[in-house]
Amino acid sequence: MRLRSDDRGSVTAEFAVALPAVVLVLALGVTALSASARQVRLQDSAADAARLIARADDPGRAQEIVAGAVAGAALAAEHPDDLVCVTVTAPAGVPGLTLSARSCALDGGR
Repeated sequence: MRLRSDDRGSVTAEFAVALPAVVLVLALGVTALSASARQVRLQDSAADAARLIARADDPGRAQEIVAGAVAGAALAAEHPDDLVCVTVTAPAGVPGLTLSARSCALDGGR
């Protein structure tokens, strides 16, 4: 099979057009996976912090657990009825997106 002279370089041009799209899809996938993993760590740390505060342990230790799990995380605790509810928020690593997790435990310290 002979190539016509006007077909030369067409594969290179198509590759140059497709490459940025492939890189963008891969970058979005990695970012979504990273945010999902961060959300799981945030939820686990919220549950641990709620249990620690409910047992009347040192609240500073709960903050350390949250800060150790996700960098830049903030902890807020509430005491509705006989529960201790902890809300943890942290940046998702994507501009303009914040992750949040909430967990409650029975208040055993009262």
